[in-house]
Amino acid sequence: MKLSFLDPLYASPGPYASVYLDTSGDIGDPEKAIELRWRHVRDDLTGQGADAATIQALAEAMGGDAARPGRHGQALFAARGRLLLVAELPEPPAREVARFGPLPEAMPLVFQRAPDIPYAAVVIQRPGPEEIAAGPGELHVELEIGRWPTSRVTPGPRVRRFFPPQTWREGASQVVDDLADRSAGHPPPDVVVVCGPVEERGILVNQLPAALRPHVIALDPGTEGTDEEATDPGQALLERRLSARFRDRLSARDATQTDLFLAQRARAPGESEGIVATVGALQRAQARALLVNPSADLTVRLWIGAEPTEIGLAAAELAQFGVRSAEERTAGAALLRAAARTGAELVVVPEEKFTMDGRLGVLLRYTEPREERAP
Repeated sequence: MKLSFLDPLYASPGPYASVYLDTSGDIGDPEKAIELRWRHVRDDLTGQGADAATIQALAEAMGGDAARPGRHGQALFAARGRLLLVAELPEPPAREVARFGPLPEAMPLVFQRAPDIPYAAVVIQRPGPEEIAAGPGELHVELEIGRWPTSRVTPGPRVRRFFPPQTWREGASQVVDDLADRSAGHPPPDVVVVCGPVEERGILVNQLPAALRPHVIALDPGTEGTDEEATDPGQALLERRLSARFRDRLSARDATQTDLFLAQRARAPGESEGIVATVGALQRAQARALLVNPSADLTVRLWIGAEPTEIGLAAAELAQFGVRSAEERTAGAALLRAAARTGAELVVVPEEKFTMDGRLGVLLRYTEPREERAP
């Protein structure tokens, strides 16, 4: 996963207020519940020394997603009276979080965005009996592009079209053009999920670009939940079915990174996993990607200086590099800043795939030359 979406955070000086809030709308009086949670967060930030302007900036953005259906949450970040980033969370946080300090606590947000799979979904529905009784009827087609799982709370652009059944071959070509138009400027989809009757589905798939056809997942209508549920406003197209299909799946980009990591670990395990190897690579700006298992303990403390590469296991370690003023911070915040500001990516690796020493690993950009020992 690329971390460029965090650039607004690190482009601004701290101290930062970081807030994670349950803003679900699936209870009787969500506005009252959200307001109560916000009061607790506000009081906590005040107790940590947050200034009134920064708290007000958060308050004005808090709860802006309350109209969305179901369970969800918000991550909000502000500094020096300015709102820096608001992100919708596919799942509400287990508990409210309020932190005020020199680094933003953005790792929980990154975890919620994983595996960040770019995809396209298409639903094709034949005309129902009532439509056929009233006339020839039309095929109903919906297309949506998105990134999973953030599309659960921020669905991507959607196109709805209607075609007479006898013109479906021409209609399918139009849907393929729509897919190309909506995907322009975005990464190509890892997966194209097509749900519909076999005949209509096949016509569409055959008109997709050759590079996309191997990445098609074909679904029969009505076998895993109803299409009506899948296309409700505010939900991602085929949301329930995508959830099952994407469980424990990596994006194609992350899968490539993990394959490279496993090959590297086989050659040099001591340079590939554990907190020491990870911090060392970040100090040298040598990390191509950080790999993290979800169970990693990122509350342990690391020491940081003003620069992203000023990160260490102890203050004395940074002093050796000439860092005069070091502070102790959570590993999650320290590692993430170093990764984002040195251009590294981050891969959340489900334990079912593999685990690493300390639940942390690092894929290196290059290997440093080794000294040859005399025979």
